[in-house]
Amino acid sequence: MIVFSYFLYYFILIPLSLLPFPVLYLFSDIAFYLLYYVFPYRKKVVLNNIRNSFPEKSEAEVEAIAKKFYAHFCDLAVESIKVFTISKASLMSRLTVVGPDLMKKYYDEKRSLILVTGHYANWEWAAVSIGLYGPHKPLGIYQRISNKFFDQKMQKTRNRFGTILMSTKEVSEFFERYKNELTMTGFIADQSPGKVQNAHWMQFLNQDTPVSYGSEKYAKQYNMVVLYGKITKVKRGHYKVEYELVTDAPNSLAPNEITERHTRINEKLIKAAPEYWLWTHRRWKHKRS
Repeated sequence: MIVFSYFLYYFILIPLSLLPFPVLYLFSDIAFYLLYYVFPYRKKVVLNNIRNSFPEKSEAEVEAIAKKFYAHFCDLAVESIKVFTISKASLMSRLTVVGPDLMKKYYDEKRSLILVTGHYANWEWAAVSIGLYGPHKPLGIYQRISNKFFDQKMQKTRNRFGTILMSTKEVSEFFERYKNELTMTGFIADQSPGKVQNAHWMQFLNQDTPVSYGSEKYAKQYNMVVLYGKITKVKRGHYKVEYELVTDAPNSLAPNEITERHTRINEKLIKAAPEYWLWTHRRWKHKRS
């Protein structure tokens, strides 16, 4: 297993990552044709997710969204491979942050931040570059990979621009460890919660949905400002991140209101351009008991 992982990383992924973007997008176009037409990848899941989220849309509209999604999904795959070797300058030229002054404002006020986003556009680039655009110490949460070789390589890749990583099992420990420093901690809040009993249930994309409560929990516990990172696709290979204030007074809000607010921002983005959300994700595998 280690030998295979080593070969895959050094002789396939890294050489691919070193290719220029036009060549990578050629591979993306080929992958799109194969995954959409020849060897459909989770196509039933994708189509059902879109149908259930947009019951007002015709089957032709659902198919059109799915087709655009697969094209973007393949772009996202090659862009994620590019992260292994992309330079800081190249990444920053392709991922523009609008309004970084908002982060500077709270840094000057000595307030730590929680940055919430979703599986939308290119969240991987946004997560990797979280420390490049603001003065706070960047912290990121990640799910450990069972393959130890690739787990180490992914950690190295994701912290190459300064992000300090914590596994999902270390979140409470990290918040306590860095409570006296000015930090910004990234949360991807639209994944299926690991513990449904701790989730907040709400209507999201026309469906009863459990939403992770973690960002709200720590915002209230440590009185942190909550921002939502709205990632949009400008054109192929270029993205924009704009931060929207969710709250800077977390303990003044009713229970679950923070969670409701950032989920509604995510939902609005998806409704505006649904092809950029991760429809292959089995988001609704849990049912409310």
